[in-house]
Amino acid sequence: MTHPEGVSLGRRLAAISIDWLASYAIAFAFFAGGHNLGERVSGARIPTYLIFVIEYAVLVALSGASFGHKLLRLKVVDFSHGGLPNFRQSLIRTVLMALVITAVTYDEDGRGIHERFSKTKLSRV
Repeated sequence: MTHPEGVSLGRRLAAISIDWLASYAIAFAFFAGGHNLGERVSGARIPTYLIFVIEYAVLVALSGASFGHKLLRLKVVDFSHGGLPNFRQSLIRTVLMALVITAVTYDEDGRGIHERFSKTKLSRV
């Protein structure tokens, strides 16, 4: 499914995967306890989620793009005027993205439910 601006589901999934992997790398390096690999992997679960939520909300609010968005040349914009989303919009979008179901559920226009509720859209830079 593609938005009118041409942002495919594949690019969206690639961007969020990059964000998750970056969050996991940080959590694994700094917050995972234990000495063996199994303990470190399980110790990084909650920190990965928290790092993802903070990274996504802050970067989208400040620059309109998360780390993954920037690498794939995508940008989150306010739906009504095309400018940067405010912090409230970024936070709503992030919370709904963190629930995952809203990030993979689309309406007839190709906008995710998280985009509808936050009044944002993803576009190419």
